[in-house]
Amino acid sequence: MSGAPTSLEINELPHRYTAAFANALEERLQASLQWPDGVGYGYRQPNPGDADFDASKPKFYCLDMFPYPSGAGLHVGHPEGYTATDIICRYKKLKGFNVLHPMGWDAFGLPAEQYAIQTGVHPEVTTKKAIDNFRRQLKRFGFMYDWSREFATIDPDYYRWTQWIWLLAYESWFDPRVNAARPISEFEASVAKEDRVIAASGTTKKWSACSKRERQAHLDTVRLAYLGVQTVNWCPKLGTVLANEEIIDGRSERGGHPVVRKPLKQWMFRITAYADRLVADLALVKWPESTRAMQIDWIGRSEGAEIRFAIADSAETLTVFTTRSDTLFGATYMVVAPEHPIVAHALALSTNPKLAEYVAWAKNRSDIDRQESKKKTGVATGLYAINPATNERIPLWTADYVLMGYGTGAIMAVPAHDERDFDFATEFALPIRQVVEISGVAYTAERATSGEGHAVNSANALIGVSLNGLSTADATSTMNNWLEAKGIGARRVNYRLRDWLFSRQRYWGEPFPIVYDAEGIHYPISTNALPVTLPALADYTPIESDTPQPPLGKAREWTHTTAAVAGVDAKHLAGETPVVRETNTMPGWAGSCWYYLRYCSPKDSQHLVSPDAEKYWMLSRKASSPDQSAPTSYDAASCHAGGVDRYVGG
Repeated sequence: MSGAPTSLEINELPHRYTAAFANALEERLQASLQWPDGVGYGYRQPNPGDADFDASKPKFYCLDMFPYPSGAGLHVGHPEGYTATDIICRYKKLKGFNVLHPMGWDAFGLPAEQYAIQTGVHPEVTTKKAIDNFRRQLKRFGFMYDWSREFATIDPDYYRWTQWIWLLAYESWFDPRVNAARPISEFEASVAKEDRVIAASGTTKKWSACSKRERQAHLDTVRLAYLGVQTVNWCPKLGTVLANEEIIDGRSERGGHPVVRKPLKQWMFRITAYADRLVADLALVKWPESTRAMQIDWIGRSEGAEIRFAIADSAETLTVFTTRSDTLFGATYMVVAPEHPIVAHALALSTNPKLAEYVAWAKNRSDIDRQESKKKTGVATGLYAINPATNERIPLWTADYVLMGYGTGAIMAVPAHDERDFDFATEFALPIRQVVEISGVAYTAERATSGEGHAVNSANALIGVSLNGLSTADATSTMNNWLEAKGIGARRVNYRLRDWLFSRQRYWGEPFPIVYDAEGIHYPISTNALPVTLPALADYTPIESDTPQPPLGKAREWTHTTAAVAGVDAKHLAGETPVVRETNTMPGWAGSCWYYLRYCSPKDSQHLVSPDAEKYWMLSRKASSPDQSAPTSYDAASCHAGGVDRYVGG
């Protein structure tokens, strides 16, 4: 006998359990899972509204992190986690639960594009082939997935809603009065009604006197999805932006090509607007205290003041953020990041070749290298700032230990009470002045002393301020009051949390639903015109260039169109107006941030998620709640945050 046994052989020889017998038996049993209509397979969980849905049953939503389909197929880690969730879901089904256990594919992203570039096969082809292989393998395992809910992030019917979510952020701003997002149109109407004075083109103007570009620039200062300038690691040879972790000693990890740091205008998410709410909402999740502490530290809320220093012999000013304005009398020099705009001003005036050499070297180092470096390096810019407390001219240096991405990219250095500033001052023989006396800690000028205490050497009769003898808290409050009264400072809250960079100079990703007119003003695509589909592009290789040029720029017929063809609402722009589409794409995780919601009603063409399905699947009682009935609305006391009852993944 050769080959797989037939059904007859299986029935005749049940005692011969061989690999071939087991394989044939498994295939026969799995074939029985095929739906009568021939288009579906496996367990199907009815949804609210379906004729066979039983709303009296409790629900259990089990979510596996959906996989990235690579050409190699499943690795051992996939079935390890999937087996565990499959066991739980089978148990819950036997206990009488409606069980939602879906599967899908996280299919956009850089790995597929890199693989396509290496092989010359389009990423859509390789990705769909990999999905077919993954699906085949998972079905052979016999997992109890509801395959009727399957989707991939590359499906236009799916990423239509990814683009819709992005447009919601684009059309919104965070209103601190209600601690939630509100339509940007409401903010704009309020500014227009008051004819508010705003910052515009380096000066201030009334709203009514501002141009369309100036108005948009002001709206972008509060818009949740906005165009911002971010300093990035650009590799001209690879034609892409690299993460800090992908750079070794100023060169790309892949290929060893030179990497330069340069400012680039890109789409951002203003997640910093939610910083306080992120901290407060940690109370809604049941996490270990160590994890909660890490999150709080990552958000990094700090209260302090912004102080504006005048630049000597210039109309320029320099703003810093500090949590210790009480130490202003001890600021003996200032330091700015090499990327700071004032460095360009200094370079234009300087005759010192070392300044240009240092800036070119330092600005192209990754943030990680700059933070981990033990040796203090820097060059004097030749500029001086005026310390507003002492009226002294203090030198302005540039150094790589100051990062443009944190605070204002500038610091006032108080070397007597900051170890980093002390090391720098010692290295370059800069003045050090004690201004805080800490109980039980002797100040010897041999090291910095940090902490709270009482102010010393902190008085200037010419400005009418004396902090001497005041506690740190009182001295800080007194100095902040003086700064605000003089109009050279203000109390501020700062965060370590940064806004989310959301642009990628790649091909294989969701297109942004945005176009630009001839003046560079951006306009949203109407939600009725979604999805903005990714054009078929034969040449998707990165463009080798000193200036970032995304591959989508090659699709000239697609990028250069009219407002009507692109789908811009006529209230924003006349249909015949020439426009250019955004050529950056969204990052790989754009579609994987919300897939758990789409599983609730993946075929709904009218809603991101069906209201009835969302109400049923996304509301769950806490296990500790005495009331275990199905909730009809969210209640923080009895419901847990989010509707997923069990998640296994990263």
